Amino acid sequence: MFSNYPDYLEYAYGWENMENSAFFPSTAHAADNALTRYNFKYLFQRALSVFDFTIPAEWEKNFFLNTLYGVGYLIILNTDEFGKICQFGNVYGYDLYYQPSKASVVNPIFDEKGIGDKYTDLRIWEGCGLLRLSPTYTGITAICEYYAELLATAQSSLQVNLLNTKFSYIFGAKNKQQAETLKRMYDDIASGKSAVFVDKSLYDENGNLTIATLTQDVSSVYIGGNLLNDIRNILNDFDSMIGIPNSNTQKKERLIVDEANMNNFETKALCYVWKEMLDADMKRLNEMYDLGLKVEFRREVNTDAARNDYAADDVQS
Repeated sequence: MFSNYPDYLEYAYGWENMENSAFFPSTAHAADNALTRYNFKYLFQRALSVFDFTIPAEWEKNFFLNTLYGVGYLIILNTDEFGKICQFGNVYGYDLYYQPSKASVVNPIFDEKGIGDKYTDLRIWEGCGLLRLSPTYTGITAICEYYAELLATAQSSLQVNLLNTKFSYIFGAKNKQQAETLKRMYDDIASGKSAVFVDKSLYDENGNLTIATLTQDVSSVYIGGNLLNDIRNILNDFDSMIGIPNSNTQKKERLIVDEANMNNFETKALCYVWKEMLDADMKRLNEMYDLGLKVEFRREVNTDAARNDYAADDVQS
């Protein structure tokens, strides 16, 4: 739809797949297929639900979120041509503490207007500001890719298992003509017809069916329920990683309070690091450019009460 839109998610995802392909055989590694890409984009959007951002009204929020979470940082500029803006670009160099010291903006509009060189080699916190998601200057694409591949593996296994449970009978035919008759008969049965009429060639001279059948015990090969639980476990584990409240405990017995609280702490861990980094950078950016930037946990993930609601029915005090 947007032929010139810089899809940083596709870039980051494709680059990691290229690196992985050198170590994992394609037959065993669920990378770069349609189902994994579907899960990747779904998980990425799921991660965006943790924080509620306040940004300038003129900033494109879709670009802001995709770049911050996909790349891991945004370069903030005060330009003569566009005012105060957030942009994608590169950070490099190092300061006294080996942190990136310079930034260059990458935007084809700048080149079209002949101002591309004006916003390169900028010293961070002097010629521009920086808004980082994490201390490592990276986004969440690696996290999303890992869980997308796990989900794709479990989902494809579920599809195969469900398909296998459909075939409960094997028919033996004495010739090709009889095999074709049996195929038409099975098609009629599978389509839901209440009465199926077959050729008399399926019977011998005494009126007995000449079909040899092998009955499969469908229940012995069905593991769909276990696979559905695995899919739920993977999603719960992803939610715990990014900060979405969940019980994330598969159990046969009831939870105790300490177990539920332990999971609540695990759910908070990574997103608290992100928020601490965002708060620190936003404070400097607001002092530098008066942008009114702010980030808060969404109400659903902000309170312990909201987190405990997910496990309340399973907690034994």
